[in-house]
Amino acid sequence: SYTTDTKSREENKKTLESLYSLSVDITKIRRLKEWVLLQDVAYVKEIAGILQEMGADETTVANIIERCPEAILHTPAEINSQRALWQLVCQNEKQLIKLIEQFPESFFTTEYHQNQKANILFFQELGLKNNIITRFLTSAPNIFYNPVEKNKNVIETLHRNYLNLGGSEANMKIWILKLLSQNPFILLNTSTAIQENLEFLQKNDFTDQEVLQLLSKLKGFIFQLNSTTMQESMLFSKNVFKCSDQELKQLVLKCPALLYYSVPVLEERLEGLLKQGISIAQIKETPMVLELTTQIVQYRIKKLSALGYDIKCGNLESLNGTKKDFEVAYGKIQSKKERPIFNPVAPLHIEE
Repeated sequence: SYTTDTKSREENKKTLESLYSLSVDITKIRRLKEWVLLQDVAYVKEIAGILQEMGADETTVANIIERCPEAILHTPAEINSQRALWQLVCQNEKQLIKLIEQFPESFFTTEYHQNQKANILFFQELGLKNNIITRFLTSAPNIFYNPVEKNKNVIETLHRNYLNLGGSEANMKIWILKLLSQNPFILLNTSTAIQENLEFLQKNDFTDQEVLQLLSKLKGFIFQLNSTTMQESMLFSKNVFKCSDQELKQLVLKCPALLYYSVPVLEERLEGLLKQGISIAQIKETPMVLELTTQIVQYRIKKLSALGYDIKCGNLESLNGTKKDFEVAYGKIQSKKERPIFNPVAPLHIEE
């Protein structure tokens, strides 16, 4: 509804004066979205007033407008509706204004108001906690732009498949809520894509139980893949590790990254490991190391080498895991190295 044609248009003087009075850095707006300043109608004072009512000080108001200038083009009625909507899941206005300051674009996208409202109510009915829904509103706002029926279809597909794969009705809700909270972007997929990916795994001889295991391990990311890329990645791994179909299946269950990452990514990570003197046999023994970027692997090897630990001789378990996992493993190797070779509590035998 706003024109972005900036030719032969002048900045709206009334808008500029209102922004100056709020100590907004107009040069930032010119650099980011100058077209906002060219619009005939803007609601600078009104939007600032609503934000102040919610508890925002002058600096916060200026910061929000600088980061999301189009906020001033929305009518007060639109923003008040959005405020009421987000209050359904926010503890109080203090939390709400903090979220608006951090994620102004999510809050000021008002075109999908009805869909947003229907989806918030649907997620609450589903059993998602309000703090999870606010996380979705800010980090995955586009899932709220879908008509609620689309999101319901995806959830129903997940529900049906979970039961078909041998999951129990009693655990189903917990499983779906966990999957959603780990990866809300599942909802951007079509029900057909979800169905096709599950069928691909079954055609590749993964048992129902194994498919469920993979879904949980992959945190739903499997639904963002397609059968072609999964097939290519599996074929690549099979050739690299020179293994049978059964062995490949076990490797994928151990390390779903072999299914999830594309061939170029796997190639790059493999090459990075081989350059460090690590063998294919070691990687096959601990494939989870391919979940790490080349930079992380290099950093960890360097730290372990400084302790005199030769990664080429041992297994790769000490490289694995999250940052926290690595620090624990590193700490154990370090304390082992520093441990005195004599028993400090044993009596000393000194010749008299």
